[in-house]
Amino acid sequence: MYAEASTRGYSRRQTPADAAPGTVFHVKLQRRPRRALLVVHVAASASWLGVSLGLLALAITATATGAGPAVEASARSMKLFADWLVLPLALLTLLSGLVLSLGTRWGLARHRWVYVKFWLTLATTAASIFALRPGVNDAVATLADGGRLTRPTDLLAGPIVSLTSYAFMTAISVLKPWGLTRRGRKHRGTARKAVDATGPSPTA
Repeated sequence: MYAEASTRGYSRRQTPADAAPGTVFHVKLQRRPRRALLVVHVAASASWLGVSLGLLALAITATATGAGPAVEASARSMKLFADWLVLPLALLTLLSGLVLSLGTRWGLARHRWVYVKFWLTLATTAASIFALRPGVNDAVATLADGGRLTRPTDLLAGPIVSLTSYAFMTAISVLKPWGLTRRGRKHRGTARKAVDATGPSPTA
């Protein structure tokens, strides 16, 4: 997945600009693996968004119906989505995005939108594991025992939060707002100084 850690294809002037100060070898994704991983990341993110829409539709159905077989059917369908789709898609989105950020010029903490998206993806993944799935499982268990959901609207909270987060992350991925972080500005300044220091000396 990663290119070999070598200086092949880089001139003396290129390497300091792309690599961190003091780094002899520069490791980054090659073109084909980068594009393939980008396709995987976009597909996983879009699928995660679609699953969230499905969960929201099922939660609205359960809330609007109030009781009866439709509620149990909706809850069981939500459990199926949560158990088999949400977690794999969340982890695939998180890991592919992490590798893309570390293996390209964007970096993980150089651009504010990348940094915000990473932490928001991590938080949403954790919420899916520790809040969404347990909530759906509890609802299914209650209905299976012949009970009724005392607060059907609780099923709406997880999908609404997830869908809002994914829509926001999609927006910042397209718009790329906010500019560089402090670390990004420092890295850019250091890289420019390194390029100037290794550039050709002026001639008379």
